[in-house]
Amino acid sequence: MNSLRAFFQTPLYGDYGQDTIAELCWCVGILLVAIIFKRLLTRGFVHILFRFLKKRAGKAVGFDKLYLLIKKPVGNFILLVAIYAAFDKLSFPKEWHLGPEDKFGIKMVIERTYAGLLIISISFMMLRMVDYFGLVLKHKAKLNASKSDDQLVPFFKECVKVLIIVLSIFTVLGSVFKINIASLIAGLGIGGLAVALAAKESLENLMGSFTIFLDKPFLVGDHVKISSMEGNVESIGFRSTRIRTVENTLVTVPNKKMVDAELDNLTQRSHRRVKFNISLVYSTKPDQIRIITNEIREMLGKEPLILPTDLQVRLHEFGTNSINILVFYYLDSSDWDSHLDILERVNFSIMDIITQNGTDFASQSPAGFIHLEKH
Repeated sequence: MNSLRAFFQTPLYGDYGQDTIAELCWCVGILLVAIIFKRLLTRGFVHILFRFLKKRAGKAVGFDKLYLLIKKPVGNFILLVAIYAAFDKLSFPKEWHLGPEDKFGIKMVIERTYAGLLIISISFMMLRMVDYFGLVLKHKAKLNASKSDDQLVPFFKECVKVLIIVLSIFTVLGSVFKINIASLIAGLGIGGLAVALAAKESLENLMGSFTIFLDKPFLVGDHVKISSMEGNVESIGFRSTRIRTVENTLVTVPNKKMVDAELDNLTQRSHRRVKFNISLVYSTKPDQIRIITNEIREMLGKEPLILPTDLQVRLHEFGTNSINILVFYYLDSSDWDSHLDILERVNFSIMDIITQNGTDFASQSPAGFIHLEKH
């Protein structure tokens, strides 16, 4: 027993330093425990954190989601803490000339590298926590009928993440590189004009995003048309808005363009306008035209979603190859599928009316054009 105690008390560096084999074993043991039980320790830490957050987060996003989000940064943080606890047991001999911590040398590089990694690890944990709370708020926003929450949650989540990154960078600069943050901010003020000019377009897009959130010309989920592009708004970010087009492609549009260009929010319209021409052959008699227009007008009046006001079926013009009857009405629905169903039913009814009255369509298409717009 005495020989074993003597072995553990044997100096590591001979006549240099005071560290013993026992202290080295403690160092290696702490590292092995951290590596072997890292997953278990991580899960335990996340479980404690989840119990603390459960009252605020509710059952919207469970433990497994939180664990998947932060297990990697928490595991790295545990390893860094274990490394500090392990090597804190050791003291290196002065004869190695590693240098003091406040002067440039191996010891300073090791100390500051460790501090930088620790700050980065904590920053990643905070970023993942923001992602978790973003999921919770997004779930709660879906329970609310208002669409404003759906677009505010990702926007403010990105704001918080940018703030964390900026603060982390300043912390690293101040703690690791020993830069005077106050002087740095003052220096940024001097060079701010040059930076602003260089990032002019990015700043314009950022201001555009604030305009979108304050003025609310559209919300996430709205069907919009801008220039020649049409689709549903999927997300609104700092720099751009993402739109899922009718061709199912994802287009990223700078927020500046979304604010400056003429934008038609098709979701906000209360009615759909339908307007087209029915082209009849010139052999059609006037009495036939009167009967046809009356029957079409009566047929349209029976459709429950077609507004009786502003319903027009008129002999419109004499074209080069046809007699044109104008059909004009408003559909009391903004739903695209309902519009297509009614339009198909109306078109079949018009074909039956034309055929039953002993005339025919002219050689050109019976539907000259269909135009939908807000009313």
